[in-house]
Order: sequence, then C-alpha cells, then structure tokens
Amino acid sequence: MTTVAELPAGFADKVLSAQSTFRSVMDAMARPGSVQRIVAAAGAPAAMMSGTAAIALTLFDHDTPVWLDPRMSETSDVTKWLKFHTGAPVVLDSSICSFALIGAASALTALDRFSLGSNEYPDRSSTLILQVESLTQGESLELRGPGIDGTAVLRAAIEPRDLFERLAVNAALFPRGIDVVLVHGDSIVAIPRTTRLVAKGG
Repeated sequence: MTTVAELPAGFADKVLSAQSTFRSVMDAMARPGSVQRIVAAAGAPAAMMSGTAAIALTLFDHDTPVWLDPRMSETSDVTKWLKFHTGAPVVLDSSICSFALIGAASALTALDRFSLGSNEYPDRSSTLILQVESLTQGESLELRGPGIDGTAVLRAAIEPRDLFERLAVNAALFPRGIDVVLVHGDSIVAIPRTTRLVAKGG
C-alpha cells in the first residue's frame, strides 16, 4: 500500500507549471484537432500519463468531482494522488463527475453515463480525458468546426475506434454535450463538443 510520503510529486513549481499547462489546454481547445505539448513536468502514478497528471494538477480542485475508469482505479494510488495534490473528490457515479479519467479507452462506457449538462448550465457536463496510444500515428481523421480553418487532419491511434461516431450525439444535444481531451505522454488534443468528424482515412 502506497503511503502519502511515497506518492509521486506534483509540479516542482506549482504556479508557473499550472499557468503553462492552462495555456496549453486553452490552445488545444481553441484549435481543435491540433497537437499541443505540455512542457511542465509532473510526477504521476503509474496508470497516469504525464499530460493527464499536469491537467489534473491544473484544473482539479475540491469542487471538481472526478470519476476514474477501472484501469485508473485498479489500485488506490491514483485516488490517493488526486486527493493529496488536488483535493478533488473521487466519485463512483459517473453522471455527476466534472472530469472522467479514462486509462483504458477501448472499454469506454456509454457517453450517456456521464453528465451532459443542461440547457441552462451546459458547462456542467463532464469532460473526458482519454489516454490514447498515439497522437501522431494511426488513422487519419478529418475534423471540422469552430476554431478550425476549413478542416484539420489528425493522425492518431484512438480507442474506442468509434469515438467520433459516439460524439456525433453532441450535434443534437448542443449546447449540451461532452468535451474530450486526448492525451499521449505530454501531448494533448482537444475535441470540444462543437467539433465534427468529416471523414476517416487510412
């Protein structure tokens, strides 16, 4: 059993690292489909990629309930790390989470299990943080939407393979919906609820 003293460290410089990570996340949201790098180094439990850890250290606090998929929750290390470094409550009910950390994206649960927000408060929906195999190699995905000049092409190895088909529900739900951040290592790609898949290629 991991004690608090044995938990991986967070940011070495909390303020500058959080500011830098926040800019990277905002740049990713403003330019959907573009690969952004998180330069701030962050210690993380074994199940968590460095980019995921940096996002958690930057965006999570005691008012942001977090849901963990079975991969993230198979040991107590992630829960202990989150509580120690962010104070974020880890919840068992995915429908009330602000963020969901997905370590095994191929087994992603149905999107209607998460909060879709409301017409009055669309910002109360869940943001999914999916750890993926690659954000530079794999299937070619052509994306369109606000923040994209024409179309953007993302080459990525993403599970579940039907992720964008599932996210098509966002068009009918808007302004409600699910936002997604894809993470591989220290790189991230944002897929806001306004982004649509145009075509897939090899």
